[in-house]
Amino acid sequence: MPSQQLETLINMLRSLPRSQELSPQEARANFEKATSLIRMPEDVRCQPLDADGVPAEWVVTPGAQDDKVVLFLHGGGYASGSINTHRELASRISRAAGARVFLIDYRLAPEHPHPAALEDSLTAYRWLLSNGANPKHTVIAGDSAGGGLTVATLVALRDAGDPLPAAAVCLSPWVDMEGKSESRRTKASLDPSVRPDDIALQAKAYLGGADPKTPLASPLYADLHGLPPLLIQVGGAETLLDDSTRLAERAKAVGVDTTLEVWDEMPHVWQFFSFMLPEGQQAIDRIGEYIREHIS
Repeated sequence: MPSQQLETLINMLRSLPRSQELSPQEARANFEKATSLIRMPEDVRCQPLDADGVPAEWVVTPGAQDDKVVLFLHGGGYASGSINTHRELASRISRAAGARVFLIDYRLAPEHPHPAALEDSLTAYRWLLSNGANPKHTVIAGDSAGGGLTVATLVALRDAGDPLPAAAVCLSPWVDMEGKSESRRTKASLDPSVRPDDIALQAKAYLGGADPKTPLASPLYADLHGLPPLLIQVGGAETLLDDSTRLAERAKAVGVDTTLEVWDEMPHVWQFFSFMLPEGQQAIDRIGEYIREHIS
């Protein structure tokens, strides 16, 4: 039974302006302003740093083990989002997983189209390893566009011969820039925040003229063999539902240990709203369990 808070959240999300009504700069500013109102717990330690040119920040909660690391790649359609917008979510993941979370500010489209974000995620991961992180105790995670970037990063690391992390976690991942999946149509009236027209505009900005099926931009079309275990969480009310189900199918088909969780009636990246939504915290608790299982 969905919580009473879910209806409040859905109404709030429906009231927000559509992406196509805003410039990228306006969308970024709105996201930053809205998330600045979310209170951070006083026991969270945040340490900004430079990871070989990529702005980054450690987000650490009490009990997080120094040798357990989650590289987190934020969402925002590759055009918005930042360390600031996702710091509170990162703190919840740190607490649930008992690990330090490494947040980064990758370059954003349209000023920096593909493969800029991927280059920055690779740089950050390699910086972690060069500064003592053990890949067996490291997980890559991300939400929405960051979930797609998580899969693309794994594929690029595998192809380059880098040590792969112990596992990866994708929250409502956006992995298909072509956008022809059935849920883009059937879930459009249910999804309060991710609209097909908005996704198409964001895809165009991120691709910068590249083919929508470019594997490292649309990792749904990548060769997924040899990737580490994947946890994929997606809401049943999402236009991007099929991105997750198809990703899980393709990963399983090539032998990747894949866990797909479809949470009934949940909107896009409901975990982000854990400060007000019980189901969000429940999903994060599950993420924490999964991460602990794979990096213990």
